[in-house]
Amino acid sequence: MLILQRMATSSSFLSTPLLKASSSFPTHFLSPLKHCVSAPSTEFRALALYRNRNGVSTSSAAVATETQVSTPDDKLKENRKEKSDKLEKVVLPTNESSESLLRIRHTCAHVMAMAVQKLFPDAKVTIGPWIENGFYYDFDMEPLTDKELKRIKKEMDRIIGRNLPLIREEVSRDEAQRRITALNEPYKLEILDSIKEDRITIYHIGNEWWDLCAGPHVEYTGKINRKAVELESIAGAYWRGDEKKPMLQRIYGTAWESEDQLKAYLHFKEEAKRRDHRRLGQVLDLFSIQNDAGGGLVFWHPKGAIVRHVIEDLWKKIHIERGYDLLYTPHVGKADLWQISGHLDFYKENMYDQMNIEDELYQLRPMNCPYHVLIYKRRPHSYHDFPIRVAELGTVYRYELSGSLHGLFRVRGFTQDDAHIFCLEDQIKDEIRGVLDLTEELLLQFGFSKYEVNLSTRPEKSVGDDDIWVKATSALTDALDDKGWSYQIDDGGGAFYGPKIDLKIEDALGRKWQCSTIQVDFNLPQRFDITYVDSNSEKKRPIMIHRAVLGSLERFFGVLIEHYAGDFPLWLSPVQAHVLPVTDTQLDYCKEVTNKLKANGIRGELCHGERLPKLIRNSEMLKIPLMAVVGAKEVETGTVTVRSRFGGDLGTMAIDDFVSTIKLAIESRASI
Repeated sequence: MLILQRMATSSSFLSTPLLKASSSFPTHFLSPLKHCVSAPSTEFRALALYRNRNGVSTSSAAVATETQVSTPDDKLKENRKEKSDKLEKVVLPTNESSESLLRIRHTCAHVMAMAVQKLFPDAKVTIGPWIENGFYYDFDMEPLTDKELKRIKKEMDRIIGRNLPLIREEVSRDEAQRRITALNEPYKLEILDSIKEDRITIYHIGNEWWDLCAGPHVEYTGKINRKAVELESIAGAYWRGDEKKPMLQRIYGTAWESEDQLKAYLHFKEEAKRRDHRRLGQVLDLFSIQNDAGGGLVFWHPKGAIVRHVIEDLWKKIHIERGYDLLYTPHVGKADLWQISGHLDFYKENMYDQMNIEDELYQLRPMNCPYHVLIYKRRPHSYHDFPIRVAELGTVYRYELSGSLHGLFRVRGFTQDDAHIFCLEDQIKDEIRGVLDLTEELLLQFGFSKYEVNLSTRPEKSVGDDDIWVKATSALTDALDDKGWSYQIDDGGGAFYGPKIDLKIEDALGRKWQCSTIQVDFNLPQRFDITYVDSNSEKKRPIMIHRAVLGSLERFFGVLIEHYAGDFPLWLSPVQAHVLPVTDTQLDYCKEVTNKLKANGIRGELCHGERLPKLIRNSEMLKIPLMAVVGAKEVETGTVTVRSRFGGDLGTMAIDDFVSTIKLAIESRASI
């Protein structure tokens, strides 16, 4: 179930990621879908939340000075709050949780195809499945416009309103072929050829339209709520996904059991659009992808680079504390290295062409693993040396088709938070448990506390003896059980070289993102012939564990942007405070304040050149957590009047108090 509850993005619970599961953070804030609407709807609650969490009275803290400026229009806030409250708790079922919803969506696809062919008799139908949030159908026809989409929806409404029966019929293959040929539907003939069963099922809508289909459907079109159906978009799609085949018109629609569910879904969709990291990346000047340099190559702008720097520093600190040695390795290597590793055999389509350098072939690295193996091989090892843990923020390059590139989520060059553990067989469980603990510690820092965990077991084609597969899989299972995490078994879904654990994090909208992975590898130790000397002075092979927590810095940054809707928590925000003068006569004092912030490791910026209301609006648009407003009174008393994006006006503070308050909040991952 996906639950859309009272949603808010610009409140202090969004600014404060979970540090520890046992912290004083209120448990009801763990629901990721409480962060979903616009900031103004919860600004009034933010001050109370700040007071309750920090034991500070803020209601009377704001001192009336010439620097104070009213908040955005209160009426607008109330209207947004009222709209948000109407969606306080709407449950969105899934195809898996509701068979009736699946039947509705499948039937809607057929109703849409019938409507299209009524309006456009020359249109040829192909396939029309249900999908995660609705349905689509592909048509061979002239390109459609949004205006024509509305006509199709009206025709669908008429078909639904006629309450036509859905009738199942079973025919022979020859009879199905005869009927399809009579309709001149060439794509249906191709589909018929791909059906293996001897008896073919057909579904009719009344006696006016039919298609090859196995079902299921609703009994009558009237079972569909017209007000819970909407056609969303038109896209091009190649038949069978083959760019050498005809381009089709794909119409996407969404369908739900009730109008309230549709409204909640559309609200969710609009919120996802508002959070789109590609848009926010431009608005907040975080990153870009420059066509002049090539698609899929990320430019980290100063503000985005600062966030990356903070992430990297935290990542390194945690890894060093947990016994990892940090590495840096080359971006290219001899192609022979990738032949030995097997990447040229199994991964060649995702690798860039080789480079000839002085009659030797070199390769841009698609993986970091072989380099870490080479570092292991530089000297002999004894069983006393284990476990050996190495980690690297290593940039890799993988070929992706231009059509598949998508912001930070699908790129051609990215930095993995990669690590490898070399250990003994009886150390696998403890090392996996250590990785799970590290994963939890790191992800909680960024506010991710809900995970979907999958344990993938041995596939049909694999390397390694049965005994070691059993031991490795058992170690992964025991580690997960010790951790107390629930998980699903993906039977046969492991890599050919070993079993693995995959972890998906859940963001503020309830979407799941594959980030963390832990893989046991029996293949590379054998391919690179790495060994150690055991207690009997015999040579043995170590076990190799691959693991990544964030996945890649680029993709994880994109997830963070969308999770927080660009409203980063104070500790992670690229700019933590703006210093704003009322007039230019306070500029010198403002420079002193800004310099003091920077001297204390606080990311502060001086902004001037506009009237104060405009400076404040600009800061809010840029989602700056804190504003230090300075007027004549503040200069005279050596203070600043503090305005929090989440807490409103926090009153007048001495500069040293302002600095210490920020430092304490950053250290504790709290908001102000």
